[in-house]
Amino acid sequence: MQVLWIGCADSRVPESVIMACKPGDIFVHRNIANQFHLSDDSAQSVLTYAVENVKVEHVVVVGHTQCGGIAGAYQMACESGNGPAKAGTTPLLRWLAPLVALSSKPEYASSASDPEARAKILTAISEANVRAQVENIVNSEAMQGAWADANAGTAGRKKVYVHGWVYELESGRLRDLGVSTGPEGSVGAIFVGGKTA
Repeated sequence: MQVLWIGCADSRVPESVIMACKPGDIFVHRNIANQFHLSDDSAQSVLTYAVENVKVEHVVVVGHTQCGGIAGAYQMACESGNGPAKAGTTPLLRWLAPLVALSSKPEYASSASDPEARAKILTAISEANVRAQVENIVNSEAMQGAWADANAGTAGRKKVYVHGWVYELESGRLRDLGVSTGPEGSVGAIFVGGKTA
């Protein structure tokens, strides 16, 4: 097992089908909108276990187009009075709070009712979200420790790389956002299972 897949809970994004893998080939953590909150013990535990025990070589954050979590956060950001002030009232709203904040950025503001324009904005937010989650993973204690060990030449420690991808539901294409990072810093695209990701 070489890959930890951190993806969305949406059933339209099945990692084993997308990656053409068999059960057991990919270690998986899924949640609404492929989040990696630094305060989330579940995500932190999965990452730590994958890096230290499973010894994965790649951690991949995979967002997707037409994400309901992204659309919901964007809707909250667009509605006056429903932004961050409302964000902490339920578990779902607390979970989406970072996405609401991300969706509130000026570059995503739009009064366009055109579905195509809205889809482009939501895709841009999905991409920005993947980048943010990659950054969260890079800054996590588990990754910093793994990289310190790999750079120190600790016996049996593989180098681990973090990547950000977006799955396009419309085309079935998996797109690399070019934000891959390893112990030596930013790196290029990777190969998984003999395929360019």
